[in-house]
Amino acid sequence: MNNETIESFTKYRLDKAKETLQTAKKIFEDGKDFTSANNRAYYAIFYAIRAVLAIEEIDFKRHKDVIAYFNKEYVNKEVFPKMIGKKIAQAQRIRDDSDYDDNYEPSFEKTEQQIKTAEELIKLVENYIDEYYTKQ
Repeated sequence: MNNETIESFTKYRLDKAKETLQTAKKIFEDGKDFTSANNRAYYAIFYAIRAVLAIEEIDFKRHKDVIAYFNKEYVNKEVFPKMIGKKIAQAQRIRDDSDYDDNYEPSFEKTEQQIKTAEELIKLVENYIDEYYTKQ
């Protein structure tokens, strides 16, 4: 891909993250389906991470590989704060529990935390992408 196409694709993925976060917020505000809100917030996080990876033209089929690569190349190297790596791991656990554990009861607090993590990461990614393309 050429640079213009990569930039467009990166921004497309970031927009997808933002739209998914808005869906999570709407579901959360309804207060009836924290499982779905957790899922959408996690996917907002996932799409934001994939926006960063789009710059490198790299992607993986499995979520755990996307997150592992992001942690290795961006969090461990402190391109993004170490704390966000921990929050992403926690968000993934919450999403897994919400989606796959029949005995898990998602709470208002955990769901709110999930949404805050998505908001924080999207803001960090947006700043990273803006800075990256400003330098180009």
